[in-house]
Amino acid sequence: MSKGGNQGLSLISDRRIAFRNASLFDSRKGVMRRDATVVVEGGRIAQVVFRQKTKIADARVYDLKGKALLPGLIDCHVHVTAVDYDVLRLSMQPPSLITALAKDVLEGMLLRGFTTVRDAAGADFGLAEAIERRVFKGPRLFISGWPLTQTGGHGDARPKGARSMICTCAGLGLFGAVADGVAEVRRAAREQLRNGANQIKVMAGGGVISPTDPIEGTQYSIDELRAICEEAEAANTYVMAHAYSPRSIERAVRAGVRSIEHGNLLDEKSARTMKECGAYLVPTLATYTVMNDEAVGLNLPASGLEKLAKVRRQGIDAIRIAKAAGVPIAFGTDLLGHMHARQSAEFGLRLPAMTPAEILQSATSVAARLLGQEGKLGVIAPGAAADLLVVAGDPTQSLAPLQTPEKGLLALMKAGRFYKNLL
Repeated sequence: MSKGGNQGLSLISDRRIAFRNASLFDSRKGVMRRDATVVVEGGRIAQVVFRQKTKIADARVYDLKGKALLPGLIDCHVHVTAVDYDVLRLSMQPPSLITALAKDVLEGMLLRGFTTVRDAAGADFGLAEAIERRVFKGPRLFISGWPLTQTGGHGDARPKGARSMICTCAGLGLFGAVADGVAEVRRAAREQLRNGANQIKVMAGGGVISPTDPIEGTQYSIDELRAICEEAEAANTYVMAHAYSPRSIERAVRAGVRSIEHGNLLDEKSARTMKECGAYLVPTLATYTVMNDEAVGLNLPASGLEKLAKVRRQGIDAIRIAKAAGVPIAFGTDLLGHMHARQSAEFGLRLPAMTPAEILQSATSVAARLLGQEGKLGVIAPGAAADLLVVAGDPTQSLAPLQTPEKGLLALMKAGRFYKNLL
């Protein structure tokens, strides 16, 4: 047995670590499996056995009797460089300051149990490299670069009447790459891929806080959407699309989009289309709840408040509809600035439509499949990354430990290294 725990961050990394007598969450099947022994070596899971007395040589051993072992969590919709909710104010900050402030955002996500996140616009290849080199403590990043937007689309942040956007945050994808026409969108997609994007993001419909577009509207022509998806496919990756309305969802997935972000206004017909096309839904209930709670302080215009009320009211129904249609549902939050602290609220917000086990799967195995990382992330299996969480009790019955991770997480490991260890 190991001696004592390490409060807060711990970077202890033994050559071999073993967890015995664990209740292991099988994220593929959505069930707990008892009496598991898991051996970690070289940043990966080396061995998983059940109900066997395995001899483990030269390893630090932790007895997890009465505790659960989970794969590290995956949030498929974050903005780690959105260190301020006010995007116009953020646009006037230098990239060096934004990156420095992102340090705490990244570390906070990791300590909430998210060992991997998909950044939906903002982070660049340098920030991903900083985490890989352990300059910053944080989850591994799957970056999108700059989101592609049509003129006047959700990613076009210019105020009405402004011909250009003054921005000192050059290099960070906090604002859209404005591109119109098939040739322009191809070039814009290729530019994101050239700069290390793991996937392409496109604005396929209106947004809540953007000033010039209706929430029910569609953006980009079918030919433009297809061209973007063709470029992603040519680079062996995929497209994620911001979309709310049924029409924008159907157009996007028929053009080849792999995941619909938000999707609050989804109906039965568009859900069937998503299922037929093999698309995923990434709901982000947390952002609407937090925005509603803080609407006065956020100074949302009347149009924004109206759009917020509509999407918030229908978000949970969209999850029910997607689930009934068999659409895979991944985990996302979409928080900005100080709101990142409420990332874990998403677990509780989904409970009216999903079981705890289904929510756990959305943040592990389903999310990993969406990212093209099946068998590598989001699962406790030989060869997978040693991203592991330890909590008390049975998380398929209660998600309380994940909703309050500062108390509920007893241990947190990413790539075989403890970042928290109270065992």
